[in-house]
Amino acid sequence: MGFKLERLHPPILLSSKLMQSDQALVARAFWVTMPGHGKILDEFLPPPGPGEVRVRTLYTGISRGTESLVFRGEVPPSQHRAMRAPFQQGDFPAPVKYGYCNVGVVEAGPAALRDRIVFCLYPHQDRYVVPAAAVTPVPEHVPPGRAVLAANLETALNVLWDAAPRLGDRITVIGAGTVGCLIARLAGRLPGCAVQLLDVDAGKAAVAASLGVRFVTPDQAAAEQDVVIHASGAPAGLAVALRLAGFEATVVEASWFGARPVSLPLGEEFHAKRLRIHSSQVGAVATAQRGRWDHRRRLSTVMDLLEDPTLDHLISGECTFAELPQVLAELSQNPAGVLCQRIVYAGAG
Repeated sequence: MGFKLERLHPPILLSSKLMQSDQALVARAFWVTMPGHGKILDEFLPPPGPGEVRVRTLYTGISRGTESLVFRGEVPPSQHRAMRAPFQQGDFPAPVKYGYCNVGVVEAGPAALRDRIVFCLYPHQDRYVVPAAAVTPVPEHVPPGRAVLAANLETALNVLWDAAPRLGDRITVIGAGTVGCLIARLAGRLPGCAVQLLDVDAGKAAVAASLGVRFVTPDQAAAEQDVVIHASGAPAGLAVALRLAGFEATVVEASWFGARPVSLPLGEEFHAKRLRIHSSQVGAVATAQRGRWDHRRRLSTVMDLLEDPTLDHLISGECTFAELPQVLAELSQNPAGVLCQRIVYAGAG
């Protein structure tokens, strides 16, 4: 692999005075050490240089769909480069340090950022050093714990841009996971639109109600939809999307299946209905916005959208950083009922 992981023994005890200095520290980071297994390892953290910040992590979030595939070692070789996270270390399948939902406080760096709560597309690690341009300040009125939803909310916003619904459209979102719920919440705020959130788990009705959208199971769903967004991560859900779509409707595929093959029923009504299937991926700004928007503007907009207190309903569980290896192993195999799992770090308060 061309690199080596080292665990430092004995543990290094760092004084509070040293923590406030610009000297080198030891950070603790979660690594997928082999498919299906992870550990928290110590690593050397250099002092921040000019134009850099050192951030102490308060919370991270598990982006369950993608991180489960990474944890299980199911990123297809053809996608190893495309699926690299901004601050990923190591290579797929393992060992690899992966993640992108990090909220922390700036300990050292430019005066304008020092002591600010910031979001960064950084893995699960208790301290890290990045360029100052890589962090986005979290608005003061947005609770830091809610800001772990920023990456998934950015995905949801991009999906809606790709779907391009019009006022008054009938919209179905399939899959009441974190991303699906966020898409439904944003779509439900469009004037005149009728939104239904579909899932096979009837227990998701409560979260749909908290988001202000109608919940349906596949047998209850209204057809003749103008826009259908599939975010369940299950091939059967995409088949349902084709069934519910109306004449010349748009079906947006927001799920990522990794290396799993997916079969589609492209007979029956598919051609007669002249359906359009459009893939959406957050790595590129949606086509219609790309000429005027960049990633920073998109993420800044997400920070404003996080002012919505309703989004707190999507935090379905918490664990400590020390518990992360076990929790992610469990979530990768049995994610039933889990939305956003928030990881709490020492000093989060």
